[in-house]
Amino acid sequence: MEERFYLYDDKEQTTTRFVSFVGESERFDLAITSSERFYGKQLVLNMQSNRFAIIGPDDLEEEGYLEHVYNLSESLAEELKSFLSDII
Repeated sequence: MEERFYLYDDKEQTTTRFVSFVGESERFDLAITSSERFYGKQLVLNMQSNRFAIIGPDDLEEEGYLEHVYNLSESLAEELKSFLSDII
């Protein structure tokens, strides 16, 4: 039997916030996890699309980032950015 090679195997306490809100035209169901592992950024999971990203303030300012990561239209990405800007 082969020995498994781990790059890391850590456990840590995290905080997860579950948020559901309705924008102009769509509902968002998010799980937002804070952890020391992400160096000040947060893991944001869109539970409707099963897409996630590690996001910080710099990522929110990157043009087209939310559209790409969450496969959203520009207007939906703007709604998500408006919400995330308040908490990230």
